[in-house]
Amino acid sequence: MHNTALIVIDMINTYEHEDADLLLPSVREVLPTVRSLIDRARDAGVDVIYVNDNFGRWRSHHEEILNAALQGRHGDLVEPVRPDDTSLFVLKVRHSIFYQTPLEYLLRQQGVGHAILCGQVTEQCVLYSALDAHIRHLRVTVAQDAVAHIHADLADAALRMMELNMHAEVCAAEEVKL
Repeated sequence: MHNTALIVIDMINTYEHEDADLLLPSVREVLPTVRSLIDRARDAGVDVIYVNDNFGRWRSHHEEILNAALQGRHGDLVEPVRPDDTSLFVLKVRHSIFYQTPLEYLLRQQGVGHAILCGQVTEQCVLYSALDAHIRHLRVTVAQDAVAHIHADLADAALRMMELNMHAEVCAAEEVKL
């Protein structure tokens, strides 16, 4: 398994949750970098996999969640990173992209051994996903300027933990090896 996949975490978002006001400035800051990384991955023929919370919409599929986010108050944060026709999409209900999702199976089917993580929230979903990727023996890269946070100090600690404890490569998005 030597293929690489870019995993975009929770960027299809309505921002109707209690920490949204703290998260939004960071999302606005990293959005252009996330967009650029997605473009680079698509240009390189790397799978772009969106793993996104279902927001408790148990009867929804990815198109409904995308439309709700695009039509929400912060659709301007979703439009630049919307999935295209080649994107893969996995719904999740908890913090980790792996917890009770088909992502592990999908990555194996695609021959992916290297997961590049971007999206939100650094100190929550990105951290837990990096740990779960690590214990599945995937090589992990985190684009530190393409992950949004709620609390900067916790995000810094989370990035350090990913680097030290999970042997993740933490680097700028432009340095990510696709």
